[in-house]
Amino acid sequence: MKYIQIILFLLTIQFGFAQSDSTVLQIHVIDAKDGEPLKNISVSAQQGTEIEYESTNSTGDVIFKLESKKEVKLYCSNPQLDPVNRRISAGEMRGDTTYITIEMQFIRSLDLDGIVVAAPGVPTVVYKSTRLHVEDFEITKDGDIILLTYPKRLKKGSELLLYDGLKVKHSFQVPDIAEELVHDFRGNVHVLCENNVFGIHPNGQRIEISNLPKDYFLKYVAPIIDTNKSKMYFSNFNPDYPAFDYFSFDQLDSVYCKLLSIEDELMMELYRSEYKWVDVRTKLWAKTKEMETGIDAEIWVGANYFTQSIYYKELYAPLFHRNDSLFVFDYYKDKLHILDATGKSLDSIPIYHHYRKKQTGWKSQLIQDQVTGEIYALFDRHGYTYLGRIDVKDGEIKQQVRLEYRYVTKVQVYNNEVYYVYRPFESTQKKYLYKEKLPYSFTRSKVLQGDQTAASVPEQE
Repeated sequence: MKYIQIILFLLTIQFGFAQSDSTVLQIHVIDAKDGEPLKNISVSAQQGTEIEYESTNSTGDVIFKLESKKEVKLYCSNPQLDPVNRRISAGEMRGDTTYITIEMQFIRSLDLDGIVVAAPGVPTVVYKSTRLHVEDFEITKDGDIILLTYPKRLKKGSELLLYDGLKVKHSFQVPDIAEELVHDFRGNVHVLCENNVFGIHPNGQRIEISNLPKDYFLKYVAPIIDTNKSKMYFSNFNPDYPAFDYFSFDQLDSVYCKLLSIEDELMMELYRSEYKWVDVRTKLWAKTKEMETGIDAEIWVGANYFTQSIYYKELYAPLFHRNDSLFVFDYYKDKLHILDATGKSLDSIPIYHHYRKKQTGWKSQLIQDQVTGEIYALFDRHGYTYLGRIDVKDGEIKQQVRLEYRYVTKVQVYNNEVYYVYRPFESTQKKYLYKEKLPYSFTRSKVLQGDQTAASVPEQE
């Protein structure tokens, strides 16, 4: 009898220890509609009175270390999704690791597909020609339009036109193979060519140009995003590296200030891990470069090899300036950062309009009206372009405006009107420049060039 009591006592102790053993609960959260993983989902796990909080990573996973064989109550939430309650019984919490998948659905009232409005009026032709195609355009500070045109093929010869909306004031041949029109932080227009960059300076009825070395323009002018009376805002963005920083430079006291860091953490992990899989000769080359430059060998391999794969995507996190505020769209942390003109952080708002790319047609492109300062996100569904105005107070897109024609290009917004280049599908018509009136009447804001004008006041028509 005594031996039986000892055995029972030992079994009780062993059972007690077994009860206190821990287990790992791994949760995978996906979209119930298309099965895509959902990141930044808040998940809480409760056992008794103990509650732990975590958020899903970029692959939709979250891990908790919990007591085994004990019931768990889970709660998953996100502003754009219906919350989910899930109870995991003690019987399901077995083994070292328990795997479960949770499906979540987007809230119907936030479905962008159901809140599309049509732009008022019909598209009007801004410029057309029986001889020339419109390849690109830029609207100057005076309201004139600089057009990059070509008769047959852009690489075979192009012309620059200065157009006032009624007639062509001046035109001349581009002395190089033109690629596109761009504007710098002052709003000055440049034509980017294969070997050169030409600054375009409208002067009355004529266009004057100045030649800039292409390397100089790309290194010292293009990185500057915006400026005000005393500060310049620029980035060290490199298309071959999955991280960059925004800076400000005070022209009065020559002080640099780091504003914000942008990084795609998952892409960076893959980028650096490429070093593990290359051959020995490549590793030796990368190590030699590291000793010569001080830059990690992993970065050398990532820049030269991983960027050539289908998995690498350039970062897109644009900065916009309106009145006395800076807006940075960090799509890798789902945040809209709002800063003042000195670079001090004012607010951080969650954004989700880049989710469900296949369903919404998100084009990873934002454009700003250079008169009103309003910011629009571009979407493409079945060939139609939709403009969604972003409310910077809450980061949401409350409606989208669909353009009349399909397969438009070079979309820009200027003074509550959207301009684009279009040619009817399978037609012999040249490519024309069109515009449509948007259903807004926002007033002028201080955008680029430090324009001292009134603040933007929305008045929806």
